Amino acid sequence: MSKIHIPTPLRQYAGKQSAVDVSAATVGEAMNELVSQHPELRRHLYTEEGKLRAFVNLYLNDEDIRYLQKDATALKEGDNISIVPSIAGGAC
Repeated sequence: MSKIHIPTPLRQYAGKQSAVDVSAATVGEAMNELVSQHPELRRHLYTEEGKLRAFVNLYLNDEDIRYLQKDATALKEGDNISIVPSIAGGAC
């Protein structure tokens, strides 16, 4: 099993859980399992075309999957996937 860590703003759509255990071979399969278990998350994570939203970043054990094999990145037992929404703004 792998664990997907849910950021605080999205926990209300995941049964208030901070993490969800999934059984999958790749990051893409794990994310599909997550949104199958918690369908309300889909609209916050994916576009209508099924692509991960631009402001949503996924990390596998602290490595950005964009620099690995993206959704096809293989998982092994005990891996951690973190959903990290981009944050912008600030003051001068």
